[in-house]
Amino acid sequence: MTIGWLDLSAGAAGDMLLGALVDAGVPLDVLAAAVAALPVEPVTLSVEQVTRHGLGATRVHVHAPPSDVHRTWDDVRGILTDAALPTAVRDGALAVFERLAVAEGRVHRVPPADVHFHEVGALDALADVVGVVAGFEHLALTRLTASPVALGSGGAGGGARSAHGVVPVPGPAVLELLTGVPVVAGPVPAETCTPTGAALLAARVDEWTTLPPMRVQRVGSGAGGRDPVEHPNLVRLVLGEPTGDAGPDGADLVVEANVDDLDPRLWPGVLTDLLAAGAADAWLTPILMKKGRPAHTLSVLCAPARLAAVQDVVLSATSTIGLRRTSVAKLALDRTQHRVRVLGGEVAVKVARLAGRVVNVSVEFGDVAALAAERGLPVKEVLRAATAAAERAHPVDPGGG
Repeated sequence: MTIGWLDLSAGAAGDMLLGALVDAGVPLDVLAAAVAALPVEPVTLSVEQVTRHGLGATRVHVHAPPSDVHRTWDDVRGILTDAALPTAVRDGALAVFERLAVAEGRVHRVPPADVHFHEVGALDALADVVGVVAGFEHLALTRLTASPVALGSGGAGGGARSAHGVVPVPGPAVLELLTGVPVVAGPVPAETCTPTGAALLAARVDEWTTLPPMRVQRVGSGAGGRDPVEHPNLVRLVLGEPTGDAGPDGADLVVEANVDDLDPRLWPGVLTDLLAAGAADAWLTPILMKKGRPAHTLSVLCAPARLAAVQDVVLSATSTIGLRRTSVAKLALDRTQHRVRVLGGEVAVKVARLAGRVVNVSVEFGDVAALAAERGLPVKEVLRAATAAAERAHPVDPGGG
């Protein structure tokens, strides 16, 4: 399993993320093939090795013919739908542009369908989005985290130029896209995070945090076009193997959400999907929310490496629009699996040990129920017999001296 962390202390833009991916080992051909699949004028990529404040980095150039076409969200959606892209890349790129359409719509107070993309609908922006999504899909990370994002500040000029004229920095669309995300101005008095970069981060990053515990495998540095005096203009992508939080038994995460408007018939499927996504456990607790509304707290226990998959299920399979995470210490007893013969059949048994002594013996209820049906016996009778057989085979040691 590989996780990633983005250092965004210099902000983010599409070309910087492309450079970080290539520098971290993603073949340029992977990105170029995705860009070439777009049914638009030919767009190509090239790589240049550069330095920023003496630090080596990769810069990816997007070569696109000039165009004054201002595409709408429907135009971009049509381009991506018609492109011969893998499903995951197409869906990922659509998710990025949908975020852009919603953010621009809020800024200009128009429906997303009426938004006219200017800079972000240009050929180079299309290439940035499709290339970055293809690069991350190639890495197949189990989790992508990132530092707070440096957005820049207005500086002496007061803003940045766009198709709408001078706009304030941080840009309005950038702030909309990164609502709820930790951000800072950063040391550079200029725009350091573009709308395309912000949309890619909002769509791909699972958690905003300091460098997570990992065994570092590769580091990629992607350079922006400018080289400001205040700070190296780089996005760094750190890839590694998760090592878990500190502690004698590592640490897991509890993901929770309070839900008061989900059809209760959906909950069994949600819990099943969470376990299939790698959750160690998932459960519901009845609660009473504000205004006296009956509701449930959904709680999910998972390892850090499974966080992204678990969050995806919670946010897509339930009606919640947010969740909370808590790091918890976990003590797990040593356990072994066995089988015992009972009533002419076999039942699985789990034996748990503390400091070498047996402290708990439990039978697999599914096996018990199946055997009861097979023998035409009450389940409680088979359960009683199976438990007795298991405890004879694996006596519990009460300890105490």
